[in-house]
Amino acid sequence: MDEPAGPVVRECVEGYLFSTPPLRVLVFRRPPSRGRIWVPISGKVDPGDADLEHALRRELLEETGLARPRRVVPLDWHVRFRADNGEVWRLHAFGVEVEAGFAPRLSDEHEESRWLDLAEARPLLHFEDNRLALDRLASRLDSPGATNV
Repeated sequence: MDEPAGPVVRECVEGYLFSTPPLRVLVFRRPPSRGRIWVPISGKVDPGDADLEHALRRELLEETGLARPRRVVPLDWHVRFRADNGEVWRLHAFGVEVEAGFAPRLSDEHEESRWLDLAEARPLLHFEDNRLALDRLASRLDSPGATNV
């Protein structure tokens, strides 16, 4: 995947909600005004956010009502992309473990959510970088070095 050149103007975060065992992920569908595509939770880092994880936790609360995930797993992975306004933004990915069957309180950013296994979720996600981040999450969870944060 080719990343755009130029300085990064905006930092963003995305969270892949999951439960284990077995590994299941929660994906979200945008409303018609936002293309009805399937995505993880995501958002911009605001000036008041202390760090990337703080921004992620804020977005989780805003978009799902989730105040206390079981753990946050940094995926040590990011992707640069060109936003609709032409600026280069960078998206940082995290895994977010929740209780199996967690029922999110959807914000107006999503019209539906689904719990799926990895094989179902991967092709449903709209963007290739989302699929690659999901692969990284699965790999990270399989490794003995996955720790609580």
